[in-house]
Amino acid sequence: MIKVKKEGILLQRSDAEFENEGVLNPAAIRIGDSVHLFYRAVQTGNHSTIGYCRLDGPLTVAERMDTPFLKPEFGYEAQGVEDARITQIDGIYYLTYTAYDGTNACGALATSTDLKTFEKQGIIVPPITYSKFIFLAESSGKVDENYYHNHKFYYQEGDPEKKILLWDKDVIFFPRRINGKLAFLHRIRPGIQLVMIDELNFLTADFWKLYFHQLDEHIVMDPVYPHELSYMGGGCPPIETEHGWLIIYHGVEESPNGLIYSACAALLDLNNPVKVLARLPYALFTPEYDWELNGEVNNVVFPTGTCVFGDTLFIYYGAADDKIATASVNLTALVAELLTYTTPNEK
Repeated sequence: MIKVKKEGILLQRSDAEFENEGVLNPAAIRIGDSVHLFYRAVQTGNHSTIGYCRLDGPLTVAERMDTPFLKPEFGYEAQGVEDARITQIDGIYYLTYTAYDGTNACGALATSTDLKTFEKQGIIVPPITYSKFIFLAESSGKVDENYYHNHKFYYQEGDPEKKILLWDKDVIFFPRRINGKLAFLHRIRPGIQLVMIDELNFLTADFWKLYFHQLDEHIVMDPVYPHELSYMGGGCPPIETEHGWLIIYHGVEESPNGLIYSACAALLDLNNPVKVLARLPYALFTPEYDWELNGEVNNVVFPTGTCVFGDTLFIYYGAADDKIATASVNLTALVAELLTYTTPNEK
């Protein structure tokens, strides 16, 4: 098994009102010797904004804003901008996040050219109901039946009108165009899916209708191993290696003590990232320390950002949903370990 070092807690909640309940799930991007973190900041009442801090190197906090960097402005994000990821493509920074209006949680996008001012582009996932999704996906005839097992989540007996839109989260762009196309991962439970488009304005209602008619062709991974058997989702932006795109994602399993969130790893084909080349059959790392086992949500490590210094991959993650921590692993060793678990794939 690959050796992962837990570097410990990096950030905790502060006395500032906007993050007095917790900090978690940071987007991370390295510029020069600095790492910029755009993290979820939660205040009392579960209202989320995006906070900011800058690191000198991978682990030293050098600057931290005492006010939100990004906050709700529109109805679709009225209760929260959550769980950001960030990627740079052709000189533009793509910061994706979950827009939460108190009922629906959908992937949204903001862009920037200077990492200081971001322009919100709105929700970029399909604004359709769960029932419409099921109708379209069933027509493909090849989708894992677990995609149809979420009706209790969407139609709660006490309030059947809540959560009527399909929850489509964990939107993560690849750091370059692939065969001339923008590519991003997204998550409709229980698996991880891929979108490839010429430009953002191609994400029309007709595009999504065809996409769901052919959903099986866009599924990158579905749960297979015990540590991810409940569901899984994208974690950190893909890292390009000579052997494929390295993705760090999260897997969720049920246990007698509730759900357990773990960090996982896989390699995707460089030119056809819907094709999985290799996948660890065990979790890369799991909750083990008190600050991962106990918090706002117990038993959680939730990776959302990485940076590379030398041959060391630093992974930034939410710990127990109220702290930010870091783990590190040798990048070459991780890829080599993955290549011992190649995956048959007909895509």
